[in-house]
Amino acid sequence: MNPVAVITGGGTGIGAATARRLAQDGNDVVVCGRRPEPLEATAAEIRAAYPVRARALVMDVTDRESVRAAAEQIGDIDVLVNNAGGAIGAERVEDGKPEEWRAMWESNVLGVLHVTQEFLPALRRSRLGGTIVVVSSIAGLLVYEGGAGYTAAKHGATAVVETLRLELAGEPLRVVEVDPGMVWTDGFSLTRFHGDQTKADAVYAGVDRPLVAADVAECIAFCVRLPQHVNVDRLVVKPVAQAAPHKVVRTPIDWDHSGGGSDG
Repeated sequence: MNPVAVITGGGTGIGAATARRLAQDGNDVVVCGRRPEPLEATAAEIRAAYPVRARALVMDVTDRESVRAAAEQIGDIDVLVNNAGGAIGAERVEDGKPEEWRAMWESNVLGVLHVTQEFLPALRRSRLGGTIVVVSSIAGLLVYEGGAGYTAAKHGATAVVETLRLELAGEPLRVVEVDPGMVWTDGFSLTRFHGDQTKADAVYAGVDRPLVAADVAECIAFCVRLPQHVNVDRLVVKPVAQAAPHKVVRTPIDWDHSGGGSDG
């Protein structure tokens, strides 16, 4: 019997890439999210590519009853990837919109709470030992101008992960935090800037090889496939072009040592 992995926000972006990568490693996967079409498309793609079960299930991480119903329907699992979340807006604190801050808190923090609480009993029953992965962000460790709402939410998620690890110490359960830096996906920045494609494109303008969803998925899969007694507490992953949230190189990098790259 294959291990079973549940991935929230599993229809697109990092979530879909993680589902594909875990399926490649032989995990049955359940992709969960709010929109059925991308979930079904991702599950179908996985079923066509790998000899595993892949299911799609509509679930809203901000709705406790929705999560509870999904957990009851899914049953036993071995891996939980809390990936759902995201950023909305990039205003200064003085201009911040409370409704956007509230939405980010509900998805990035309360979403982790709801999903972890409802799936923890199943993870405790795992014959293999359960693994909880929370996809947070370097925004959970550092701050930057215009990012207070998002960084506050991701700092909250990081605090939940660190506390959960302490509380589960002594049980055969791993608690892993993966903190990506700049990741290019179709939807993250577009959602953040309310569909403004120009602003979304500007985030990655001139950056030589930002991370893509598959890069983060590879990191998650690495943490999951390690022996159960090995816990990667926190894995911070950034593109070479990004040294920090506020330090991004927007000129070419001399990957092949041709002498044409930036001097820094």
